[in-house]
Amino acid sequence: MKLPFSLFLALRYLKPKRTFISIITLVSILGVTLGVTVLILVIAVMTGFDRELRQKVIDFDAHILVTTDGIMQNWRPLSEKIRRTPGVVAVAPYIQGPVIVEFQNRRLAPMIRGIQPNEEEKVIPLAKFIKLGKLDLDGESTVMGIELARKLGVTVGDTVTVYSPGNLGEVLDKLKSLEQKKGAEQQAAVDDLKQVVLPKELKVTGLFETGQYLHDSEFLLVPIYIGQELYGLGDALHGLTVRTVDPYDVAHVKQEIMKFLPPDEYAQTWIELNKQYFDAVRLERTVMTFLLFFIVIVAAFGIMNTLITVTVQKRREIGIMKAVGATIWQIIGVFFFQGIVVGIFGTLSGLALGMTLIRFRNEFSQWLSATFHIEIFPREVYQFSQIPADVVPGDVLKICVAAFVICSLAALIPAYFAARVDPVKALRYE
Repeated sequence: MKLPFSLFLALRYLKPKRTFISIITLVSILGVTLGVTVLILVIAVMTGFDRELRQKVIDFDAHILVTTDGIMQNWRPLSEKIRRTPGVVAVAPYIQGPVIVEFQNRRLAPMIRGIQPNEEEKVIPLAKFIKLGKLDLDGESTVMGIELARKLGVTVGDTVTVYSPGNLGEVLDKLKSLEQKKGAEQQAAVDDLKQVVLPKELKVTGLFETGQYLHDSEFLLVPIYIGQELYGLGDALHGLTVRTVDPYDVAHVKQEIMKFLPPDEYAQTWIELNKQYFDAVRLERTVMTFLLFFIVIVAAFGIMNTLITVTVQKRREIGIMKAVGATIWQIIGVFFFQGIVVGIFGTLSGLALGMTLIRFRNEFSQWLSATFHIEIFPREVYQFSQIPADVVPGDVLKICVAAFVICSLAALIPAYFAARVDPVKALRYE
């Protein structure tokens, strides 16, 4: 097949030989490959991280949380009003706060979430997260996160002791009154205090796993009346959870709910509650993209260096070509095509390597952890059991096109200097 003059010479100059030029060419291709690989891998992981974080939040948290700074007393008529709001699918009451859980002299301070299982299941599909046992909250029972159970050494069927800090103020008041009493009055006060600090014995009926480390290690679910007893709320609540038709279009539903809330109560969407996480991921993704593009730019300087070396070494040949009638654009084309070829090979090999690493990212992470004891994705920090990744074709296309354009533009400067070679001077001195 007959090739254009410029492309034919470009390929000849790039043909692998045991020379300095060929080694630099291979290094330039490798630089582009690594740059594209790292960009594709990091952007896919960051996109997957953002997607999984949002999905985990949606799966375990309500779309809208209606709560108050104190306690919610008149919650039944309010829940009926919210249920009739356009765009609302379901409403459920909840109690949530820190507690102390004890099992066989092991103590942790997770969050307790008191729920009505039948109502809560309409808002949050909790049953699908159950890994052991079942979602059974009849009587004095609890369902806890699988990581929390692992830390405590608990399994289904065990009984844990739960202490609540909700009545701490009442305990302190009782202690003060106890100091002022004597004899029979003091004994009666002691018995009264024991009733205040009496813990709850709850049977573990199930273990859940959401895939988000924070939820799996920090939450245990209990019947709502247990939460009310632990916090001394009577019939009051901490708030209401709301499920909407579209979790990504909750702003207008929130505005409708806010219309009939008293001044001391407010509504927050799941996006607002987790805004710091989402903003941090988005900022990190943008910064990482910007910084990693410098790898491609460094590779482009390598290509430029290679072609400048070629123009110096091929000065005599350039002079001969111009003397026999080669045009300026043909000379430019020789070196421009070299940059294009390097850019194509580097981009395609980077694309292939990047997609391969994305496919085997978790296996590679496990191998590093087992072989070199390097934990590149600790679950405790990132709150995911596996490395998430989401390959967006548009992002991959942008990376590949940008890398190719940068490599091609890097070839223009050496091509310009090559085209300016004076054939008379080149032949006289060479």
